[in-house]
Amino acid sequence: MWTVVYIAPNRPVAEMLKELLEKEGILVVLNSLGVPHLGASASVEIRVPESEVEEAHDIITSALG
Repeated sequence: MWTVVYIAPNRPVAEMLKELLEKEGILVVLNSLGVPHLGASASVEIRVPESEVEEAHDIITSALG
């Protein structure tokens, strides 16, 4: 089961966090929210496997300060 651990404000932030999580061995799925025509400025859900939620949350919190 995939769980949302963070909603990034835009695609570039989501991609940066995805890269950080994947470097730690965490599987990541990104899911754009809102209307498709917003492109890179649309909010993006960051989802990870339920078993990795706590670790992913810690990594994201550290990265965003």
